[in-house]
Amino acid sequence: MAFTLRQLQYFVAVAEKGTVSGAAQAMSISQSSITEAIKDLESDLGVSMFDRHPRGLAITHNGHQFLRHATNILASVSDARRSLAIKDDAMTGQLNLGVTSLVAGYVLSELLRRYRRACPAVDVTAMEDSSSYLEHLLIGGELDLAVMTMSNLRDRMALQAEIIETSPYRLWLPIGHPLGVADIISVSDIAKEPLIMLTIDEIEENTAKLLYALGAKPHVAFRTRSVEAVRSLVATGAGIALLPDLVYRPWSLEGDRIESRDVSGALPVVQVGLVWRRGSTLPPAAREFLRVAETARAFRDR
Repeated sequence: MAFTLRQLQYFVAVAEKGTVSGAAQAMSISQSSITEAIKDLESDLGVSMFDRHPRGLAITHNGHQFLRHATNILASVSDARRSLAIKDDAMTGQLNLGVTSLVAGYVLSELLRRYRRACPAVDVTAMEDSSSYLEHLLIGGELDLAVMTMSNLRDRMALQAEIIETSPYRLWLPIGHPLGVADIISVSDIAKEPLIMLTIDEIEENTAKLLYALGAKPHVAFRTRSVEAVRSLVATGAGIALLPDLVYRPWSLEGDRIESRDVSGALPVVQVGLVWRRGSTLPPAAREFLRVAETARAFRDR
């Protein structure tokens, strides 16, 4: 029996929520329907998609590989439906985008994939730089839009923004770490551990502020601008990391497993937004990119 689109939707929901109950609530269906769909999918593919444990479900290596394919299939179906409404006079023109480092590979790539399917005739150029420089280019009219983290947005009077992703901070741990089996992880627990610090965008500043505000002085073992380096260092036991969930992946490049856990207390979130010059009339190609981003967010939030 071939798998169905509904099974893929349920699988993606469970992978994102981490529990059957969370996926069922997000999809507004019964938990038994989710469970049965996952079992049928695993039977059809001949592999286990999740490891079951008391706190929920942990996606397996096979499941992680299949997740990207499942997400792409569902996105393609959504794009195919929308393409039926596209008129013969397909959109053309130029779209100039900016992006900050943190979101370049984790938010922009998926948006560009969707946008190129919707508007294949639009010439898209994108550049990565600091948020302050991207603001300068937006205000000067050299960029149409920027995809960037919002906490460091400086000139809010001159710029307009729409949030397209909100991601909480979570703790990254190597498999077998003592904190991985703790019922509750506090900030004081983190302060006792060597910390791998990501230094792109405002991540290092926000993490340090959080720990200092809660009375914990961080013991930074390593600083890096590479998310992949953080994954590898955490997976091999060099330290732990406190990072936004949007950059979490359960496997390092070397194939070593890492896990993420919630931390008790009020942790900050990272907001990613589309930013443009206030009062300007966005060209049609930019307005369509904004629509694609809104559709992508609505799809994730279902």
